[in-house]
Amino acid sequence: MKKSDRPLILVTNDDGIFAPGIITLAEEMKAFGDVLVVAPDKPQSAMGHAITIHNFLRLREVEFMEGVRAFSCTGTPVDCVKLAVYHIIKGRPALLVSGVNHGSNLSINVLYSGTMSAAVEGALEGVPSIGFSLMEYGIEASFEHTRSVVRSVTTNVLKNGLGKGCCLNVNIPPVSAGPLKGIRVCRQALGHWEDAVETRRDPANHEYHWLKGMFIANDKGEDTDVWATDHGYASLVPVQFDMTAHHEVGNINTWDHAL
Repeated sequence: MKKSDRPLILVTNDDGIFAPGIITLAEEMKAFGDVLVVAPDKPQSAMGHAITIHNFLRLREVEFMEGVRAFSCTGTPVDCVKLAVYHIIKGRPALLVSGVNHGSNLSINVLYSGTMSAAVEGALEGVPSIGFSLMEYGIEASFEHTRSVVRSVTTNVLKNGLGKGCCLNVNIPPVSAGPLKGIRVCRQALGHWEDAVETRRDPANHEYHWLKGMFIANDKGEDTDVWATDHGYASLVPVQFDMTAHHEVGNINTWDHAL
């Protein structure tokens, strides 16, 4: 890519390159630097940190918006980041932003989220990275009120940077929840999915299965992302890719490890 005096900002998502959330995000990023969009050519929600290793990947440059170069990718959100860094840019952008996701990525959902996995991949590459999510699933969801949060968090990250190996998970309540009260720095709430499998029959009478479930967050702490968004705040959780359970190392070292 041609070099510019402005910072290069990579924009991606998991909802697909023409989803309304990524258009909102790219529009906001134009105020901060040169924008490159590399995003899946179709929805890739809940792909987690999947990468494509048993199939080829295609990139296609597409018309997106004035002043923004954009590519659709046949792979996952993480594939998009890898192709951007190692093929299109051949270097690291100043910032990676992912989203704005159409739906919540609170609590344990960060593990399943393609939106957040793209941000985590950016952190792995040493790029300051942010994942933005709007907690609204309706097809007519408005992303307008996410803009002030996007601008605030982006300004702070570009000004102050992020620690090595860290990215940010930002969740924004829907407009139906009322005016935003602000942004709260939080920890990830402890939660889990009570999963269920619904078995059905197709027209040929072959059995198939449909995964479903209910998210349960029993964590009542007032310092969590769930509490913040339930009380009208956008939540901001620093996320790291080091999944070591450091608090258990000492305990496990007391075991008898003789072979």
